[in-house]
Amino acid sequence: MDTGRLSPEAREAAFTALADGDEVDVVVVGGGVVGAGAALDAVTRGLSVALVEARDFASGTSSRSSKLIHGGLRYLEMLDFGLVREALHERGLMVQRLAPHLVRPVRFLYPLKHRGWERLYAGSGVALYDALSLSSAGRGLPHHRHLTRRGALRVAPSLRKDALVGALQYYDAQVDDARHTMFLARTAAAYGAQVLSRARVVGFLREAERVTGVTVRDLEHDREFTIRAKQVINATGVWTDDTQAMVGERGQFHVRASKGIHLLVPRDRIQSSTGLILRTASSVLFVIPWGRHWIIGTTDTDWALDKAHPAASSRDIEYLLDEVNKVLVTPLTKPDVVGVYAGLRPLLAGESESTSQLSREHTVASPQPGLVVVAGGKYTTYRVMARDAVDAAVHALDRGAPKSCTDTVPLLGAEGFRALRNQRATLAARSGLHVARIEHLLSRYGSLLDELLTLMAADPDLRAPLDGAEDYLRVEIAYAASHEGARHLEDALTRRTRISIEVPDRGVAAARPAAELMAAVLGWSDEQVDREVEHYLRRVEAERASQDQPDDETADAKRLGAEDVVPLITG
Repeated sequence: MDTGRLSPEAREAAFTALADGDEVDVVVVGGGVVGAGAALDAVTRGLSVALVEARDFASGTSSRSSKLIHGGLRYLEMLDFGLVREALHERGLMVQRLAPHLVRPVRFLYPLKHRGWERLYAGSGVALYDALSLSSAGRGLPHHRHLTRRGALRVAPSLRKDALVGALQYYDAQVDDARHTMFLARTAAAYGAQVLSRARVVGFLREAERVTGVTVRDLEHDREFTIRAKQVINATGVWTDDTQAMVGERGQFHVRASKGIHLLVPRDRIQSSTGLILRTASSVLFVIPWGRHWIIGTTDTDWALDKAHPAASSRDIEYLLDEVNKVLVTPLTKPDVVGVYAGLRPLLAGESESTSQLSREHTVASPQPGLVVVAGGKYTTYRVMARDAVDAAVHALDRGAPKSCTDTVPLLGAEGFRALRNQRATLAARSGLHVARIEHLLSRYGSLLDELLTLMAADPDLRAPLDGAEDYLRVEIAYAASHEGARHLEDALTRRTRISIEVPDRGVAAARPAAELMAAVLGWSDEQVDREVEHYLRRVEAERASQDQPDDETADAKRLGAEDVVPLITG
């Protein structure tokens, strides 16, 4: 098996194969975590597969989550034991087998505010959480424990003494969601799927009542082609209703978008060796360790504006700061906020007026022959959603297919990861990089580290830190373009890396150095480099402006001031 390199040459080969090729078994529309997972599920059953994504992989919901792989403690309160058990099973698979290089344990502290009954109540819930994980494949995480107030303040000194009487400590897991989704697409490509980003579905092929494929516009080269398929899987998340409208079928269910925003603040602003989970009036609030930062989130509000670029308003930001400051000795202020991002949850529309009460279950339907729609769910259960969607597609195939095997298929970079991590000091000495750099690369690429070391050996300039974002090496930007399907500067700075939210200037200083590295791989002219940089700077400016607005409507208007980047098409 190759390493599923998503290079410019591989993209052109995929285009040629699909535009000139025979009918495929399955075409998956949507390159988020569920769509990429469905492509991997289908291709590992022996089916011929195409995956098309209108923008970049994970450019919607799948790059803007809380970055947690978890069962969801609050779903226990809703008595949704099945969902929690399923999610904990998937958490165990990812930590132990499928993606140990990308998914890792994270510790959380839950402060208790009332004596007696709350410790019993919350403790029983966390004990049940642990018990449900025991029945999952490869639990992989330590059990919870009870702490006194003194014990809690020892691990989280930034907590106000009057904010707790004690605490519970438990474990979940976290992931860089955008990188994980990209690895799913790349692993699918390694098994033989044809994978295309920046390829927008503009119509569906029909024969009578049957859907027989899709019409696709390649946005990189302004060309249109058709893909004929026995089955089409619509995995477009919050765009599900829009995609269904193209078929002329509203579908058997509707998807409602709920906006969640997150803040990044420097790690030294909160003194704690553990993450925090806090109760709010309507939901829960997480403070999640993230490298040199904390991620604070999230909100849960209805969103009916632009789906591609949901905007965080000043009201959203102030809400999160107010909630977290209720427990901190030294309050956070808006100048402490380094990065902000907003995402949309695709919730199945129901009777509830509150998005926080809508189901996180998923649904699979076949509204028309040849078409399968999957929607809802949560990031952690992507593999189950993908399996169920492919099961529905297989059911309608003449020849059938084997059962899903993705519970035993590690993602690229997983095989050999633990051995390489044990050898990190040796790798550092051999490569001339600091051991901390090797650890950083291993946590992002796993055993594909060798591919980056090879690039650096061929071009020593790639070993240097990236100007304007020194936590990343120059090689990571070049590799994003040569191996990971990054087609534009925004792809590299917001999803292959997290420069757009991790540095105070949001990546402005890194933009031109990164664009020049990508230009060498993608063959950009000086004019295209200028265009990419200009677009990125406008994007940062629009996002900053939106975050100063008082409400969703004004924030949305400001964010839409920066249009999506378009390539300079020369023929």
